[in-house]
Amino acid sequence: METTTIFVVLVVSSIFLFYVWKILNWLWFKPKKIEKLLRDQGLKGTPYKFMYGDLKEMVHMMNEAKAKPMSFSHDIAPRVSPFFHKTLTSLGKSCFTWMGTKPVVHISEPTLIREILANYNKYQKPRGGNPLTKLLVRGLIDVEGDQWVKHRKIINPAFHMEKLKHMVQAFYVSCTEMIDKWGKILSEESSSEVDVWPYIQTYSSDVISRTAFGSSYEEGRRIFELQRELAELVMKAANSVYIPGSRFFPTNNNKRMKEIDQQLRGSIRSIIDKRVVAMKEGEASHDDLLGILLDSNYKEIKEHGNSNFGLSINEVIEECKLFYFAGQETTGNMLVWTMILLAKHVEWQARAREEVLRIFDDKRPNIDGLSHLKVINIIFNEVLRLYSPAVLLRRQIHEETKLGNLTLPAGTGIQINALILHHDKDTWDEDVNEFKPERFSEGVSNVTKGQVVYLPFGGGPRICIGQNFAVLEAKMALAMILQSFSFELSPSYSHAPRAMPTLQPQFGAHLILHKM
Repeated sequence: METTTIFVVLVVSSIFLFYVWKILNWLWFKPKKIEKLLRDQGLKGTPYKFMYGDLKEMVHMMNEAKAKPMSFSHDIAPRVSPFFHKTLTSLGKSCFTWMGTKPVVHISEPTLIREILANYNKYQKPRGGNPLTKLLVRGLIDVEGDQWVKHRKIINPAFHMEKLKHMVQAFYVSCTEMIDKWGKILSEESSSEVDVWPYIQTYSSDVISRTAFGSSYEEGRRIFELQRELAELVMKAANSVYIPGSRFFPTNNNKRMKEIDQQLRGSIRSIIDKRVVAMKEGEASHDDLLGILLDSNYKEIKEHGNSNFGLSINEVIEECKLFYFAGQETTGNMLVWTMILLAKHVEWQARAREEVLRIFDDKRPNIDGLSHLKVINIIFNEVLRLYSPAVLLRRQIHEETKLGNLTLPAGTGIQINALILHHDKDTWDEDVNEFKPERFSEGVSNVTKGQVVYLPFGGGPRICIGQNFAVLEAKMALAMILQSFSFELSPSYSHAPRAMPTLQPQFGAHLILHKM
C-alpha cells in the first residue's frame, strides 16, 4: 500500500514538474534563449521582461500619448506609435521588441521588405495572440496559401475597373446626401463650424452599403456601429497578454465581443439570404459587390463541379464583414485627413479646386474626368504618406528562416512600421514632415526610386484588393466637396491622430465651412 502511494506521489510530482517546466520554458527560458540568439547576430533589442515583454510600457506610452492632443505637425509617429518610434530611434531601424513572450523583429531595409511582402507563403499573417481579435475581420485579409489564392480569384472580379464604373452612381448619391446635410447647417449663414468626421464616416459607410449590398445606409448602419465598438474592444485585447484559454473566461469584454460577432453575422447572413433568394428568382442585380461575389463563386463551383472550389456561406459572411470594415475605414480615413490637410494648406486646396472646376465646372463629376485629376492624385499620395491608414504591417514565420544576414527562429514576428517608414528622413529627405504633394509629380516610383518604402495599401501580391475602389470613391467625394465649399481649420480643432486600428482623428475634424 505504501509503495503504491509513493508511486502515485512520484507520478503526480513528475506530471506537476513537467508542466511547471513547460510553463517556465514558455514564460522565461525560451524567450531568453531567443533573445541571446538575436543579440549574437548583432541585432539590438529591448530586454525580455517576464511574461509581458514590452506590452506594459507600450500600453502606458500609448495611453500617455492619447491623453492630450499634439501641436499641429505632420511628425505624428511619436504620438501614433510612441513605443515603436522611441525604440527604433534609440536602437536603430532594424531591432527587436517583445509582444508578450514572442519576439518581434522590426525590418526597415527596402530589399528585405520586398522579400517579406513578395513571399506570402513564407511570411504569413500572425497567428496566435488572442483569438477573439479575429472576430473583427477575417476573409481575404486573413487566409493563407491555397485558401488565399482561392479567395482572391473569386473576389477579384468585384474590383475590376469595369465593375467599379457602375459604382460611381452610388458614390455620387451618397456624397450628395452628405453635402446636402452640410448645406442645411449653413442655410442661415455663409459659413459655420462643422465636425466633418462623423459625416465622412456616414458617407463611406453609406457607399459600402450601396455598392456592396445595394442597400441604403439605414439598413447597414447597425453593422457599422457594431464594428466600431468591436474595433475598440479588439484594440484593447491586442495590447494585452493572451493567456491560452482565457477567451473562454466570462469577462465583460469577451462576452460583448462574442455578442457583437453573433449580431454582425446574423445581420449579414440575412442580407445574403435575401440576395440568394432574389438571384434564384432572377431579380438580383450583379452590379454590386455581393452580387458579383456570389456570381463569381457560383461560376467557380459550376466550372469544377465541386463546392470545395467555392466559398462556403460562412466564408462569404467573412468577406462581407471585410467589405464593411476595410471599405469604410480606408476611404473615410483618407478623406478626413485630406480635408484636414487642405484646410491647413489652403494654397493646395485652391489648386485642387481650380483643377476640379476646370474639368467639371459645376457639373456632376464623371469617371473619365476623375481619371484626369492630377493635382488631386498627388495630394492623395502625400496624404497617404503622412497619414497612412495602416500604421504597421505584421507577418510571422513558422519555421527557421534566413532573412538577409539574419537567421530567425520559428514563431518570430516581423513588423514593418509603415508610418515610421513614411516619415524617414533618409528616404524622403529633410522635408519629410512637410506637406509637399509636388514630390509625387513624377509618380510614386520616381520619388521612391523603385524601393519598397511607400506602403499605404500594403504591398506585394497581398496589396489591398480595394485600392482602386477607395481612391475612386475619395476622388468623387473630394471633387464634389470642392465644388460646394471652401474650408479652413476651426480654432477648436485638436490635432490628435491615433490608430483605432486604422489612423483616425481622435477628437474629430472641426473645420469652418464656407459656401462657394
